[in-house]
Amino acid sequence: MIVTSHLDDENQIHTGSADNQLLMCVPGCGGTGKSQLIRAITQYFQLTKRGKMLRKLAPTSIAAAEIDGLTIHSFLGESRKNSKKKQTRTFRPGDTKLENEWRHVKYLIIDEISMVGLSLLARLNRIVKTAKHINSDIPFGVLDRPLYHSCTSSEQITERQIDMQCAQKLISQMNCVVELSQQMRTEDLRYLELLNRLRSGQSTIEDYQLLCTRIIGNPKLQASLRQKPWNEAPILVFRNTLRTQINNRAVLNKAMEMGLRPMLCVAQDYFQGKIIDDLPLRKTILELPDNKTEHLPGYLPLVPGMPVLLTENVATELGLSNGTRGIFHQLVYEESSADIQFQDKNFPTNTKFITQPKYALVEFLNCKLDSELAELQAKIIPIPISEQTFLFDVKELLAENVAKVAKINKETTKILIKRKALPLIPAYSMTTHKSQGQTLGKIII
Repeated sequence: MIVTSHLDDENQIHTGSADNQLLMCVPGCGGTGKSQLIRAITQYFQLTKRGKMLRKLAPTSIAAAEIDGLTIHSFLGESRKNSKKKQTRTFRPGDTKLENEWRHVKYLIIDEISMVGLSLLARLNRIVKTAKHINSDIPFGVLDRPLYHSCTSSEQITERQIDMQCAQKLISQMNCVVELSQQMRTEDLRYLELLNRLRSGQSTIEDYQLLCTRIIGNPKLQASLRQKPWNEAPILVFRNTLRTQINNRAVLNKAMEMGLRPMLCVAQDYFQGKIIDDLPLRKTILELPDNKTEHLPGYLPLVPGMPVLLTENVATELGLSNGTRGIFHQLVYEESSADIQFQDKNFPTNTKFITQPKYALVEFLNCKLDSELAELQAKIIPIPISEQTFLFDVKELLAENVAKVAKINKETTKILIKRKALPLIPAYSMTTHKSQGQTLGKIII
Protein backbone atom coordinates (compact mmCIF):
# COMPACT_ATOMS: atom_id res chain seq x y z
CA MET A 1 0.00 0.00 0.00
CA ILE A 2 2.82 2.43 0.81
CA VAL A 3 4.57 2.05 -2.54
CA THR A 4 1.40 1.90 -4.62
CA SER A 5 -0.15 4.90 -2.85
CA HIS A 6 3.05 6.88 -3.31
CA LEU A 7 3.14 5.86 -6.97
CA ASP A 8 -0.47 6.95 -7.43
CA ASP A 9 0.35 10.26 -5.69
CA GLU A 10 -2.29 9.80 -3.02
CA ASN A 11 -2.34 12.50 -0.36
CA GLN A 12 -2.10 10.20 2.65
CA ILE A 13 1.52 9.29 1.88
CA HIS A 14 3.86 11.98 3.22
CA THR A 15 7.52 11.11 3.65
CA GLY A 16 8.56 14.35 5.29
CA SER A 17 10.97 15.41 2.53
CA ALA A 18 10.41 18.56 0.50
CA ASP A 19 9.84 16.62 -2.70
CA ASN A 20 8.00 13.75 -0.96
CA GLN A 21 10.79 11.32 -1.94
CA LEU A 22 10.22 7.79 -0.60
CA LEU A 23 13.38 6.29 0.94
CA MET A 24 12.06 3.02 2.26
CA CYS A 25 13.77 0.09 4.01
CA VAL A 26 12.09 -3.32 4.25
CA PRO A 27 14.13 -5.56 6.59
CA GLY A 28 13.15 -9.13 7.25
CA CYS A 29 14.68 -12.52 7.95
CA GLY A 30 14.77 -15.26 5.36
CA GLY A 31 11.31 -16.63 4.62
CA THR A 32 9.34 -13.52 5.56
CA GLY A 33 8.32 -12.75 1.97
CA LYS A 34 10.71 -10.06 0.71
CA SER A 35 11.03 -11.64 -2.74
CA GLN A 36 7.26 -12.11 -2.96
CA LEU A 37 6.77 -8.45 -2.10
CA ILE A 38 9.16 -7.40 -4.87
CA ARG A 39 7.25 -9.56 -7.36
CA ALA A 40 3.95 -8.02 -6.23
CA ILE A 41 5.30 -4.48 -6.66
CA THR A 42 6.68 -5.39 -10.08
CA GLN A 43 3.32 -6.80 -11.15
CA TYR A 44 1.55 -3.63 -10.01
CA PHE A 45 3.86 -1.48 -12.12
CA GLN A 46 3.23 -3.73 -15.12
CA LEU A 47 -0.55 -3.86 -14.68
CA THR A 48 -0.72 -0.07 -14.44
CA LYS A 49 1.42 0.31 -17.60
CA ARG A 50 4.30 1.87 -15.67
CA GLY A 51 6.89 -0.86 -15.95
CA LYS A 52 9.50 1.57 -17.35
CA MET A 53 9.37 3.55 -14.12
CA LEU A 54 10.83 0.69 -12.06
CA ARG A 55 14.40 -0.59 -11.99
CA LYS A 56 15.56 -3.52 -9.83
CA LEU A 57 19.16 -4.13 -8.81
CA ALA A 58 20.96 -6.67 -6.62
CA PRO A 59 24.60 -7.21 -5.60
CA THR A 60 24.92 -10.75 -7.02
CA SER A 61 23.86 -12.42 -10.25
CA ILE A 62 21.75 -15.07 -8.55
CA ALA A 63 19.93 -12.47 -6.43
CA ALA A 64 19.33 -10.31 -9.51
CA ALA A 65 17.97 -13.29 -11.44
CA GLU A 66 15.54 -14.07 -8.61
CA ILE A 67 13.86 -10.66 -9.05
CA ASP A 68 14.34 -10.35 -12.84
CA GLY A 69 16.75 -7.48 -12.30
CA LEU A 70 20.35 -6.47 -12.99
CA THR A 71 23.44 -6.71 -10.86
CA ILE A 72 24.72 -3.40 -9.57
CA HIS A 73 28.14 -4.12 -11.07
CA SER A 74 26.74 -4.80 -14.54
CA PHE A 75 24.77 -1.57 -14.42
CA LEU A 76 27.91 0.30 -13.39
CA GLY A 77 29.72 -1.23 -16.37
CA GLU A 78 32.12 -3.21 -14.18
CA SER A 79 33.16 -6.80 -14.75
CA ARG A 80 34.04 -9.00 -11.77
CA LYS A 81 37.72 -8.55 -12.65
CA ASN A 82 37.55 -4.80 -13.11
CA SER A 83 35.77 -4.30 -9.81
CA LYS A 84 38.69 -5.96 -8.04
CA LYS A 85 41.12 -3.61 -9.75
CA LYS A 86 38.99 -0.60 -8.81
CA GLN A 87 38.49 0.20 -12.49
CA THR A 88 35.10 1.82 -12.82
CA ARG A 89 33.10 3.17 -15.69
CA THR A 90 33.18 6.97 -15.77
CA PHE A 91 29.94 8.93 -16.12
CA ARG A 92 29.71 12.67 -16.65
CA PRO A 93 26.80 15.09 -17.07
CA GLY A 94 25.63 14.99 -20.67
CA ASP A 95 26.22 11.23 -21.03
CA THR A 96 23.38 10.52 -23.46
CA LYS A 97 23.43 6.76 -22.97
CA LEU A 98 23.25 7.09 -19.20
CA GLU A 99 20.47 9.67 -19.35
CA ASN A 100 18.43 7.50 -21.72
CA GLU A 101 18.81 4.49 -19.41
CA TRP A 102 17.26 6.44 -16.53
CA ARG A 103 14.95 8.82 -18.39
CA HIS A 104 11.71 7.09 -17.35
CA VAL A 105 12.91 5.48 -14.11
CA LYS A 106 11.29 6.88 -10.97
CA TYR A 107 11.59 3.95 -8.55
CA LEU A 108 14.65 1.86 -7.69
CA ILE A 109 14.61 -1.40 -5.71
CA ILE A 110 17.88 -2.76 -4.30
CA ASP A 111 17.57 -6.33 -3.05
CA GLU A 112 19.97 -7.98 -0.56
CA ILE A 113 21.18 -4.54 0.54
CA SER A 114 23.15 -6.12 3.42
CA MET A 115 25.60 -7.46 0.81
CA VAL A 116 26.15 -4.02 -0.75
CA GLY A 117 29.31 -2.29 0.46
CA LEU A 118 29.24 1.41 1.27
CA SER A 119 31.61 2.25 -1.59
CA LEU A 120 29.39 0.49 -4.12
CA LEU A 121 26.29 2.21 -2.75
CA ALA A 122 28.02 5.59 -2.95
CA ARG A 123 29.07 5.01 -6.59
CA LEU A 124 25.51 4.05 -7.52
CA ASN A 125 24.23 7.19 -5.82
CA ARG A 126 26.63 9.42 -7.79
CA ILE A 127 25.71 7.84 -11.11
CA VAL A 128 21.95 8.08 -10.61
CA LYS A 129 22.26 11.74 -9.61
CA THR A 130 24.39 12.38 -12.71
CA ALA A 131 21.73 10.76 -14.89
CA LYS A 132 18.97 12.81 -13.27
CA HIS A 133 20.90 16.15 -13.18
CA ILE A 134 20.16 16.51 -9.47
CA ASN A 135 22.23 18.38 -6.88
CA SER A 136 24.31 16.39 -4.40
CA ASP A 137 21.99 16.95 -1.42
CA ILE A 138 19.20 14.70 -2.71
CA PRO A 139 19.79 10.92 -2.41
CA PHE A 140 19.61 8.98 -5.66
CA GLY A 141 18.42 11.96 -7.68
CA VAL A 142 14.88 11.97 -6.22
CA LEU A 143 14.37 8.30 -7.12
CA ASP A 144 12.08 6.52 -4.69
CA ARG A 145 14.04 3.58 -3.35
CA PRO A 146 12.83 0.56 -1.35
CA LEU A 147 15.70 -1.51 0.12
CA TYR A 148 15.18 -5.17 0.99
CA HIS A 149 17.48 -6.32 3.77
CA SER A 150 18.17 -9.87 4.93
CA CYS A 151 18.83 -10.02 8.67
CA THR A 152 20.94 -13.15 8.26
CA SER A 153 23.78 -11.38 6.45
CA SER A 154 26.86 -9.76 7.91
CA GLU A 155 28.46 -6.66 6.46
CA GLN A 156 32.21 -6.11 6.15
CA ILE A 157 33.01 -2.53 5.21
CA THR A 158 36.53 -1.85 3.91
CA GLU A 159 35.89 0.95 1.40
CA ARG A 160 37.43 4.40 1.45
CA GLN A 161 36.39 6.74 4.22
CA ILE A 162 34.80 9.29 1.93
CA ASP A 163 32.52 6.70 0.36
CA MET A 164 31.68 5.33 3.78
CA GLN A 165 30.57 8.73 5.01
CA CYS A 166 28.54 9.34 1.85
CA ALA A 167 26.75 6.00 2.03
CA GLN A 168 26.15 6.30 5.77
CA LYS A 169 24.48 9.65 5.13
CA LEU A 170 22.24 7.98 2.54
CA ILE A 171 21.19 5.28 4.99
CA SER A 172 20.47 7.86 7.71
CA GLN A 173 17.98 9.63 5.42
CA MET A 174 15.59 6.65 5.31
CA ASN A 175 12.10 7.99 5.98
CA CYS A 176 10.05 4.78 5.98
CA VAL A 177 10.82 1.39 7.53
CA VAL A 178 8.52 -1.64 7.38
CA GLU A 179 9.88 -4.81 8.99
CA LEU A 180 8.56 -8.16 7.75
CA SER A 181 8.33 -10.44 10.78
CA GLN A 182 5.78 -13.15 9.94
CA GLN A 183 7.64 -16.33 9.01
CA MET A 184 6.16 -17.89 5.87
CA ARG A 185 8.69 -20.71 5.45
CA THR A 186 9.74 -22.12 8.85
CA GLU A 187 6.98 -23.86 10.82
CA ASP A 188 9.18 -24.95 13.74
CA LEU A 189 8.42 -22.20 16.27
CA ARG A 190 11.16 -23.22 18.70
CA TYR A 191 13.81 -23.22 15.97
CA LEU A 192 12.56 -19.86 14.69
CA GLU A 193 12.91 -18.35 18.16
CA LEU A 194 16.45 -19.76 18.31
CA LEU A 195 17.36 -18.01 15.04
CA ASN A 196 15.93 -14.71 16.22
CA ARG A 197 17.96 -14.85 19.45
CA LEU A 198 21.07 -15.85 17.51
CA ARG A 199 20.79 -12.80 15.26
CA SER A 200 20.65 -10.46 18.24
CA GLY A 201 23.43 -12.22 20.18
CA GLN A 202 21.10 -13.46 22.91
CA SER A 203 21.44 -17.24 22.51
CA THR A 204 20.69 -19.43 25.51
CA ILE A 205 21.98 -22.78 26.74
CA GLU A 206 18.67 -24.26 25.61
CA ASP A 207 19.43 -23.02 22.07
CA TYR A 208 22.81 -24.77 22.18
CA GLN A 209 21.21 -27.99 23.38
CA LEU A 210 18.66 -27.83 20.57
CA LEU A 211 21.40 -27.41 17.95
CA CYS A 212 23.26 -30.38 19.45
CA THR A 213 20.27 -32.59 18.63
CA ARG A 214 20.86 -31.84 14.94
CA ILE A 215 24.53 -32.85 14.82
CA ILE A 216 25.26 -35.73 12.45
CA GLY A 217 26.00 -38.86 14.47
CA ASN A 218 23.57 -38.10 17.27
CA PRO A 219 21.68 -41.37 17.88
CA LYS A 220 18.45 -39.43 18.44
CA LEU A 221 18.69 -37.75 15.03
CA GLN A 222 16.32 -39.55 12.67
CA ALA A 223 18.16 -38.56 9.49
CA SER A 224 20.69 -40.26 7.25
CA LEU A 225 23.01 -38.52 4.80
CA ARG A 226 22.82 -41.65 2.64
CA GLN A 227 19.09 -41.32 2.01
CA LYS A 228 16.81 -38.70 0.49
CA PRO A 229 16.33 -35.84 1.03
CA TRP A 230 19.58 -35.35 2.96
CA ASN A 231 21.82 -37.07 0.42
CA GLU A 232 20.83 -34.34 -2.04
CA ALA A 233 21.17 -31.41 0.37
CA PRO A 234 24.12 -29.08 -0.32
CA ILE A 235 26.79 -28.75 2.35
CA LEU A 236 27.44 -25.09 3.18
CA VAL A 237 31.00 -24.13 4.17
CA PHE A 238 32.91 -20.89 4.58
CA ARG A 239 36.16 -21.67 2.72
CA ASN A 240 36.54 -22.35 -1.01
CA THR A 241 39.25 -24.93 -0.35
CA LEU A 242 37.02 -27.04 1.89
CA ARG A 243 34.16 -26.73 -0.60
CA THR A 244 36.42 -28.09 -3.37
CA GLN A 245 37.62 -31.02 -1.25
CA ILE A 246 34.06 -32.03 -0.36
CA ASN A 247 32.90 -31.72 -3.97
CA ASN A 248 35.79 -33.82 -5.31
CA ARG A 249 35.09 -36.60 -2.82
CA ALA A 250 31.34 -36.50 -3.48
CA VAL A 251 31.77 -36.76 -7.26
CA LEU A 252 34.19 -39.68 -6.93
CA ASN A 253 31.78 -41.48 -4.58
CA LYS A 254 28.93 -40.92 -7.06
CA ALA A 255 31.02 -42.38 -9.88
CA MET A 256 31.84 -45.45 -7.79
CA GLU A 257 28.16 -45.96 -6.90
CA MET A 258 27.24 -45.83 -10.59
CA GLY A 259 30.11 -48.11 -11.60
CA LEU A 260 31.62 -45.43 -13.84
CA ARG A 261 35.24 -44.54 -14.47
CA PRO A 262 36.00 -41.18 -12.78
CA MET A 263 36.11 -38.35 -15.34
CA LEU A 264 38.14 -35.19 -14.83
CA CYS A 265 37.99 -32.15 -17.10
CA VAL A 266 41.37 -30.36 -17.06
CA ALA A 267 41.70 -26.64 -17.80
CA GLN A 268 44.04 -25.46 -20.55
CA ASP A 269 46.43 -22.75 -19.34
CA TYR A 270 48.43 -20.51 -21.67
CA PHE A 271 51.34 -18.10 -21.19
CA GLN A 272 52.23 -15.66 -23.97
CA GLY A 273 49.96 -17.53 -26.37
CA LYS A 274 51.51 -20.96 -25.79
CA ILE A 275 50.14 -23.78 -23.69
CA ILE A 276 52.13 -24.25 -20.49
CA ASP A 277 54.24 -27.40 -20.75
CA ASP A 278 56.50 -26.87 -17.74
CA LEU A 279 55.27 -29.64 -15.43
CA PRO A 280 55.86 -27.99 -12.00
CA LEU A 281 54.34 -24.71 -13.21
CA ARG A 282 51.36 -26.42 -14.84
CA LYS A 283 50.67 -28.56 -11.77
CA THR A 284 50.87 -25.58 -9.41
CA ILE A 285 48.52 -23.45 -11.51
CA LEU A 286 45.99 -26.27 -11.98
CA GLU A 287 45.84 -26.74 -8.20
CA LEU A 288 45.07 -23.08 -7.50
CA PRO A 289 41.68 -22.49 -5.81
CA ASP A 290 39.16 -21.18 -8.33
CA ASN A 291 38.74 -17.90 -6.45
CA LYS A 292 42.31 -17.17 -7.63
CA THR A 293 41.59 -18.09 -11.27
CA GLU A 294 38.52 -15.99 -12.08
CA HIS A 295 36.33 -18.89 -10.92
CA LEU A 296 37.42 -21.30 -13.66
CA PRO A 297 38.56 -24.52 -11.91
CA GLY A 298 41.78 -26.26 -12.90
CA TYR A 299 40.24 -29.68 -12.29
CA LEU A 300 36.52 -30.31 -12.79
CA PRO A 301 35.33 -33.82 -11.79
CA LEU A 302 32.13 -34.81 -13.56
CA VAL A 303 29.58 -37.61 -13.36
CA PRO A 304 26.11 -37.73 -14.98
CA GLY A 305 23.33 -36.59 -12.66
CA MET A 306 25.52 -34.49 -10.37
CA PRO A 307 24.46 -30.97 -9.29
CA VAL A 308 26.56 -28.10 -10.64
CA LEU A 309 26.80 -24.33 -10.27
CA LEU A 310 27.43 -21.84 -13.04
CA THR A 311 30.41 -19.61 -12.21
CA GLU A 312 29.69 -16.81 -14.68
CA ASN A 313 26.78 -15.12 -16.40
CA VAL A 314 25.85 -17.11 -19.52
CA ALA A 315 22.44 -15.60 -20.32
CA THR A 316 20.98 -13.59 -17.44
CA GLU A 317 17.79 -12.91 -19.39
CA LEU A 318 17.16 -16.67 -19.34
CA GLY A 319 18.05 -17.06 -15.68
CA LEU A 320 21.49 -18.53 -16.45
CA SER A 321 23.58 -16.44 -14.08
CA ASN A 322 26.60 -16.82 -11.87
CA GLY A 323 25.43 -19.10 -9.05
CA THR A 324 22.56 -20.80 -10.92
CA ARG A 325 22.12 -24.47 -9.98
CA GLY A 326 21.76 -27.18 -12.61
CA ILE A 327 22.15 -30.93 -13.24
CA PHE A 328 25.06 -32.14 -15.39
CA HIS A 329 24.06 -34.67 -18.07
CA GLN A 330 26.86 -35.09 -20.60
CA LEU A 331 30.27 -33.77 -21.64
CA VAL A 332 31.02 -33.38 -25.34
CA TYR A 333 34.77 -33.47 -26.02
CA GLU A 334 37.49 -34.47 -28.45
CA GLU A 335 39.41 -37.64 -27.73
CA SER A 336 43.11 -37.06 -27.15
CA SER A 337 45.57 -39.05 -29.21
CA ALA A 338 47.30 -40.17 -26.02
CA ASP A 339 45.95 -41.28 -22.67
CA ILE A 340 47.15 -38.25 -20.73
CA GLN A 341 47.76 -38.71 -17.02
CA PHE A 342 48.19 -36.05 -14.37
CA GLN A 343 49.83 -36.79 -11.06
CA ASP A 344 47.26 -35.76 -8.48
CA LYS A 345 46.75 -37.60 -5.21
CA ASN A 346 43.13 -36.40 -4.98
CA PHE A 347 42.01 -38.62 -7.87
CA PRO A 348 42.40 -42.39 -8.39
CA THR A 349 44.82 -43.84 -10.95
CA ASN A 350 42.02 -44.99 -13.27
CA THR A 351 40.70 -41.43 -13.72
CA LYS A 352 40.02 -40.38 -17.32
CA PHE A 353 41.58 -36.95 -17.90
CA ILE A 354 39.88 -34.85 -20.58
CA THR A 355 41.91 -31.96 -21.97
CA GLN A 356 39.84 -30.97 -25.01
CA PRO A 357 36.24 -30.39 -23.88
CA LYS A 358 33.81 -28.60 -26.20
CA TYR A 359 30.73 -28.07 -24.06
CA ALA A 360 28.70 -29.57 -21.26
CA LEU A 361 24.99 -30.38 -21.44
CA VAL A 362 23.36 -29.12 -18.25
CA GLU A 363 19.71 -29.15 -17.20
CA PHE A 364 18.45 -25.93 -15.60
CA LEU A 365 14.96 -26.50 -14.24
CA ASN A 366 14.29 -22.77 -13.76
CA CYS A 367 15.60 -21.71 -17.16
CA LYS A 368 13.27 -19.25 -18.90
CA LEU A 369 13.87 -20.64 -22.40
CA ASP A 370 10.44 -20.92 -24.02
CA SER A 371 11.22 -23.74 -26.46
CA GLU A 372 13.56 -26.70 -26.68
CA LEU A 373 16.89 -26.39 -28.45
CA ALA A 374 17.36 -28.54 -31.53
CA GLU A 375 17.97 -32.22 -30.69
CA LEU A 376 17.95 -31.48 -26.94
CA GLN A 377 15.38 -32.13 -24.24
CA ALA A 378 13.58 -29.26 -22.56
CA LYS A 379 15.65 -27.19 -20.12
CA ILE A 380 18.95 -28.76 -21.24
CA ILE A 381 21.43 -26.06 -22.25
CA PRO A 382 24.92 -26.46 -23.79
CA ILE A 383 27.49 -24.61 -21.68
CA PRO A 384 30.58 -23.80 -23.80
CA ILE A 385 34.20 -23.32 -22.80
CA SER A 386 34.98 -19.96 -21.24
CA GLU A 387 38.19 -17.91 -21.29
CA GLN A 388 39.56 -15.81 -18.44
CA THR A 389 42.92 -14.26 -17.58
CA PHE A 390 44.51 -13.99 -14.15
CA LEU A 391 47.87 -13.17 -12.59
CA PHE A 392 50.07 -15.82 -10.98
CA ASP A 393 53.16 -15.14 -8.88
CA VAL A 394 55.95 -17.59 -9.83
CA LYS A 395 58.19 -16.42 -6.98
CA GLU A 396 57.80 -19.66 -5.02
CA LEU A 397 58.82 -21.72 -8.07
CA LEU A 398 62.00 -19.72 -8.70
CA ALA A 399 65.39 -20.66 -7.29
CA GLU A 400 66.11 -18.74 -4.08
CA ASN A 401 68.93 -16.68 -5.62
CA VAL A 402 66.82 -15.80 -8.67
CA ALA A 403 63.93 -14.69 -6.46
CA LYS A 404 66.28 -12.49 -4.42
CA VAL A 405 67.70 -10.85 -7.55
CA ALA A 406 64.19 -10.13 -8.81
CA LYS A 407 63.28 -8.56 -5.47
CA ILE A 408 66.44 -6.41 -5.38
CA ASN A 409 65.89 -5.20 -8.94
CA LYS A 410 62.19 -4.64 -8.18
CA GLU A 411 61.24 -6.91 -11.06
CA THR A 412 57.77 -8.39 -11.07
CA THR A 413 57.47 -12.14 -10.67
CA LYS A 414 53.81 -12.18 -11.69
CA ILE A 415 52.83 -13.61 -15.06
CA LEU A 416 49.54 -13.34 -16.94
CA ILE A 417 47.81 -16.68 -17.49
CA LYS A 418 44.96 -17.30 -19.92
CA ARG A 419 42.71 -20.21 -18.95
CA LYS A 420 40.18 -22.10 -21.05
CA ALA A 421 37.75 -24.19 -19.01
CA LEU A 422 34.09 -24.92 -18.37
CA PRO A 423 32.43 -22.28 -16.13
CA LEU A 424 31.06 -24.97 -13.81
CA ILE A 425 31.82 -26.37 -10.37
CA PRO A 426 30.19 -29.28 -8.52
CA ALA A 427 27.39 -28.21 -6.17
CA TYR A 428 27.39 -30.95 -3.55
CA SER A 429 28.97 -28.26 -1.42
CA MET A 430 28.94 -24.47 -1.78
CA THR A 431 30.14 -21.46 0.15
CA THR A 432 27.74 -19.55 2.37
CA HIS A 433 28.35 -16.48 0.20
CA LYS A 434 27.23 -18.30 -2.95
CA SER A 435 24.08 -19.56 -1.21
CA GLN A 436 23.02 -16.03 -0.24
CA GLY A 437 19.69 -15.13 -1.82
CA GLN A 438 18.81 -18.71 -2.79
CA THR A 439 15.90 -20.72 -1.42
CA LEU A 440 17.23 -24.16 -0.47
CA GLY A 441 14.86 -26.77 0.91
CA LYS A 442 17.50 -28.68 2.90
CA ILE A 443 21.05 -27.72 3.87
CA ILE A 444 23.90 -29.18 5.89
CA ILE A 445 26.25 -26.74 7.62
